[in-house]
Amino acid sequence: MVHRASRKPDRGHVLNAALTEETAGFIAALTGKAPALPELWHEALTHGSMGEARDYQRLEFLGDRVLGLAIAEWLHEQSAAAEGKLSQRLNALVSRETCADVARRLGIGPHIRLGKQARGDGAGQSDNVLGDVMEALIGALFLERGFDAARGFVRSAWEPAMAGGAGQRKHPKAALQEWAAGNRRKPPVYTLLERSGPDHAAVFTVQVEVAGIGAEQATGSSKQEAERGAAAAFMARYG
Repeated sequence: MVHRASRKPDRGHVLNAALTEETAGFIAALTGKAPALPELWHEALTHGSMGEARDYQRLEFLGDRVLGLAIAEWLHEQSAAAEGKLSQRLNALVSRETCADVARRLGIGPHIRLGKQARGDGAGQSDNVLGDVMEALIGALFLERGFDAARGFVRSAWEPAMAGGAGQRKHPKAALQEWAAGNRRKPPVYTLLERSGPDHAAVFTVQVEVAGIGAEQATGSSKQEAERGAAAAFMARYG
C-alpha cells in the first residue's frame, strides 16, 4: 500500500500507515493466522473520519455478501423450515445490530481507527460503525484466505446468535401489523420525531401509533432500529 507522511495518531497504539503489532496479534488470535496482507486489515479497520484514501466501506460491501451467503448456507444445512422462516432468521442474523453485537463480543471496538472527533462523538460504540467494521473484516478475510476460511470464521463468531435462536420470533413490526389487523384497527403509523448526532453516530427517535389505541416511542442508531423498538414497546403495553 502507499505510505503517507506520518502524523500524530489519535490513539497511542494505532499507527497511520500499517497494522501495529498489537492489532496484528489481535487479528491472528481472532482468525487463527497472522495477516498475510496487512493492508487489507488496515483498510477494514479504518473509518472515514481518518481522512485516508481508503476506508472500510468497500470491504464492508463485500463482507456483507460473504456473510449473507455463509449464514444462508448454514441455515439451509441446519433447518428444513420453509423459505419464509429461513429468510426471517437470515435477516436477523445478518442485521446491523447482530453484527455489532458480535463485534462487541469479539473486542473489535478498540482496534477501529477513528479520527479524534468521531471517537469523541462515540463512533466506536455505534452499532452502525461496529456492524460495518465487522462485515469489512469478513471481506478482508475472504480476499486474503478465501470463502472456506470466511465461512469457518462466521460459523464460530455467530454460533451464540445461531444457538440463541435469533430471528425465530416474529419481527416486532410484523407482529404489530398482524395485531392491528386482527383487532380491526388501521395499520400502525411510524413517525420520525427526531434525528440527532453526527452521521456516524446518529440517534433516531420514532413514534408508532395505532389510531384509537395509543402510541409508543423508541430510539435507535438507525431509523429501522427505532421503529422496531417502538413496535416492541407498543406490543408490550397493548398487545
